[in-house]
Amino acid sequence: MTKLRFRWRLPQVLLALACLFAVVPAARAEPANTLREMFGRLHACLDEARSVDELAGGSEVTIVLALKRDGSLLGKPRIAHSALKGDQPDQAAFVAAVAAAIERCLPLEITPSLGGAIAGRPLALRVVKGRFQLGA
Repeated sequence: MTKLRFRWRLPQVLLALACLFAVVPAARAEPANTLREMFGRLHACLDEARSVDELAGGSEVTIVLALKRDGSLLGKPRIAHSALKGDQPDQAAFVAAVAAAIERCLPLEITPSLGGAIAGRPLALRVVKGRFQLGA
């Protein structure tokens, strides 16, 4: 059995690193073209909101919102359902954390074709035990 030896030279290493870093951000920067991609990006962004997790305390809320063709918020989101636990300041802090998480994640980067398909259609975001669940 022979061992393969790779001889890396500095220019080769720099070129490989440059290609790696040039390709990865470009792939991420592409707008979402399907509902699955859009929900995946929205879910990943919303799950980064640790303050919602800390404030949940058994509370849950469902917020219905709609997006414009460009991925920005259309109108004002409304609370369709809530079961809030704790005293008034805890409840207000929980709802404010959910609203801040949604605001931070919008506008979504979407393609014009996806924007035309979702424009004005209601999206439901349910928060249970500090975790976001998406629905259409």
